[in-house]
Amino acid sequence: MPSSNIVPPARFSAQARLRALQSDIMELILDRELEPGDALPTENELCIALGVGRNTLRESLKVLQALGVIEIRHGFGMFVAPSNFEALADGLIFRARLSLRHHGLEALQLVDVRQALESGLIGSSMDLITAEQLAGIEESVVRMEELAAAGESFVDADSDFHSRLFEPLNNELLLNLLGVFWKVYRRIHTETGAGAEDLAAVAALHRNVYTAVAAGDKARAAQELTRHFDGIRRRISDAVAE
Repeated sequence: MPSSNIVPPARFSAQARLRALQSDIMELILDRELEPGDALPTENELCIALGVGRNTLRESLKVLQALGVIEIRHGFGMFVAPSNFEALADGLIFRARLSLRHHGLEALQLVDVRQALESGLIGSSMDLITAEQLAGIEESVVRMEELAAAGESFVDADSDFHSRLFEPLNNELLLNLLGVFWKVYRRIHTETGAGAEDLAAVAALHRNVYTAVAAGDKARAAQELTRHFDGIRRRISDAVAE
């Protein structure tokens, strides 16, 4: 008797056709040089241009909407979606939460990727940092220290600290990705019940990063960021081991 886990060939073929159609729609957007906010052709025009039926087209459009490629405004039409990282964040949050129930591997890998981004780019950011931006980073550290002394969590100040570290690069994609990773970490933090962590020690780690940045010591700044992420990995590993 065939396994119930085997996808029937017809179903597999239908999925492949839908993926191909989604790719065709994205190619059409690129070929026509449409930009975020621009209107797509109507459903009838797309059906004719792509040689597909309306139901098949609509199924692919729903997937592209979920992926953040297009935006469907009922009564107005379809448009190229603006940059939206919500779908990416939701997917990564789900994968991380699922992994916490199975040894935490993907959650740890996400921390590795975030560390690679921050430790790898901190030197370039330091080359461009202004006195005003440096003061903003210290402001975030002071806020964390004040909240830690009061026994209060400082997730927002922590997020601001990491965003401000890389503002000098003026890289919107990087800041958006850091925002995605922060949302994932925040959920991991909640899932692992890490509220009992030593707030003062975590604030001190951020103070050490700031001190290295202020001194212009790139190697030390990268090293202190690594220490910070080692702590996050340790908390995840401890949580899944319980």
